[in-house]
Amino acid sequence: MDQNKQNEIEAAVFRRLLEHLDSRKDAQNIDLMILAGFCRNCLSKWYKAEAEKRGEEVDYDSARELVYGEPYDSWKEKHQLKATPEQMAAFEATQKK
Repeated sequence: MDQNKQNEIEAAVFRRLLEHLDSRKDAQNIDLMILAGFCRNCLSKWYKAEAEKRGEEVDYDSARELVYGEPYDSWKEKHQLKATPEQMAAFEATQKK
């Protein structure tokens, strides 16, 4: 497989991941952090970092809007629940590993 085709496939997979996360707003960021060690905010930071490596200036808010599909504050207000004490304890336990 040539590099251009691989890049196209990887970009399509990334878009599909974003679509999947958008369809699963019930999957809270804290849950993703507990189970997978990353969340939507991590994807935003990774996007920003990779853009900068390639000479493109992308601010964090723009990267989050790309990942969340809308401004972060709007998404957070509509979809993000307050983490429970149990979720926070589970997250803290993952940080000790």
